[in-house]
Amino acid sequence: MSQQHSLIAPAPNPAEAQRSDWWRDAVIYQVYPRSFADSNGDGMGDLEGVRSRLPYLRDLGVDAVWLSPFYASPQADAGYDVADYRAVDPMFGNLLDADALIRDAHELGLRIIVDLVPNHSSDQHEWFKRALREGPGSPLRDRYHFRPGKGASGELPPNDWESIFGGPAWTRVTEPDGSPGEWYLHLFAPEQPDFNWDHPAVGDEFRSILRFWLDMGVDGFRIDVAHGLVKADGLPDLGTRDQVKLLGNDVMPFFDQDGVHEIYRQWRLILDEYSGERIFVAEAWTPTIERTAHYVRPDELHQAFNFQYLSTAWDAEELREVVDRTLEAMRPVGAPSTWVLSNHDVTRHATRFANPPGLGTQIRLAGDRALGLRRARAATLLMLALPGSAYVYQGEELGLPDVVDLPDEVRQDPAYFRGAGQDGFRDGCRVPIPWTRTGSSYGFGGGGSWLPQPAGWGELSVEAQSGTPGSTLELYRAALAARREHPDLGAGDSVEWLRAPEGVLAFRRGEFVCVANTGGESVTTPAYGRVLLTSAEVTEADGETKVPADTTVWFTAV
Repeated sequence: MSQQHSLIAPAPNPAEAQRSDWWRDAVIYQVYPRSFADSNGDGMGDLEGVRSRLPYLRDLGVDAVWLSPFYASPQADAGYDVADYRAVDPMFGNLLDADALIRDAHELGLRIIVDLVPNHSSDQHEWFKRALREGPGSPLRDRYHFRPGKGASGELPPNDWESIFGGPAWTRVTEPDGSPGEWYLHLFAPEQPDFNWDHPAVGDEFRSILRFWLDMGVDGFRIDVAHGLVKADGLPDLGTRDQVKLLGNDVMPFFDQDGVHEIYRQWRLILDEYSGERIFVAEAWTPTIERTAHYVRPDELHQAFNFQYLSTAWDAEELREVVDRTLEAMRPVGAPSTWVLSNHDVTRHATRFANPPGLGTQIRLAGDRALGLRRARAATLLMLALPGSAYVYQGEELGLPDVVDLPDEVRQDPAYFRGAGQDGFRDGCRVPIPWTRTGSSYGFGGGGSWLPQPAGWGELSVEAQSGTPGSTLELYRAALAARREHPDLGAGDSVEWLRAPEGVLAFRRGEFVCVANTGGESVTTPAYGRVLLTSAEVTEADGETKVPADTTVWFTAV
């Protein structure tokens, strides 16, 4: 099916000689390719642009780079609608560019994790196009969820499921003879038909896709909608409206079904054939952290995103509860906890924390920018102090806020154009990041940017912040260096909580202590040793430390 074929030898990976279990305390940086760096001036980021900026990521101090999809795609959902899983979309380059990126990353000591989208394909995938072309009874229709409609003439959807992006989760097709025909399932946009994972050809295909990219030298996969592959037998009605509001609170007939785990056990056998400790990371939205732990049992996946942590307000009591529950849930299965504050689907945490709690993870309000940045810096030091692995979304190291005032006519999030689904404001966190103070796109590329960047973006750029004491970029660099060097930071499965004033989190890990003041007033705590790093200035005197509001302090006794 691919238009691009490769006999490229796998890229060498000197990281294979490094210590084992690298993923247990890895800091993994998410690159959204269309918004990271543009090498050819067409306004769209690409793989060559990412490759050119790899030294920046090495110097930042991350361990691995996770690339959002760059596969051949009509881009109905920013590449999460894949037409060919073995080809690079021309807007991003080609397979030779992917190979060069992987090789350069390995030479710099960085690992590469690629997105895999197994829940659904594009409606332009060859299987789906043939299924439509061949009509009812086509064997290709069995690889998706095609069903006759209800009603006297099949005019009603097969069940009451709703799309995550809004509207019904079913679309009726026009058959080759021009008549209205069967319906197909799409939990997201209509251009993203769901695969039927009960069909053996689907499993065979994805095992082959895994091997294709592993042979190219990638170090792992982030699995999109990892909780969605298996649907309940019979596709039963859910019996409620506003189904999107139930997501993450209940086990749905189309999400978090137990059958997904057998798929991942099969995948793990393939991954373990390859050297270099390749890994799987699950995007699994589940009702509880305990159910998330099912995905990372020893014979399944390595990590799962901790969305409960991402969704937690900047509040000491709530944070402590989710930290405890996470560590307790992961300990029995021997998996590392993961911590994440932002990604390509949610409002950047510098903006979330600038607003009152309870507004959700997609916000269209700028809030108090100074307060948001202060809290974001403090939250970052707290996250990086916790035991396990951490994820950083591109641009958060610059303290970027969401762009909340994008004109409606430039928005491209498909959820924005459909009612009653996700809020559709994901474009605000996807605006191309600034590299330089000036230029048509602040160093992103030579030809503007696919989403407009706000005025003043240049003052948040890498150029403006590099070498500037107290800048957010330098805070991240210092924190990642300290995390790598301090013997008590990184991997682990527990913390020792210390007595602290109301609104303050304090915990010990060996000779290291973290104090995070989430309250609105300064507090005084013991000086737990030498101050290693702070998110804002603190005052020390007479064996005590005055910690301002919304500030995190790292202490060390060594």
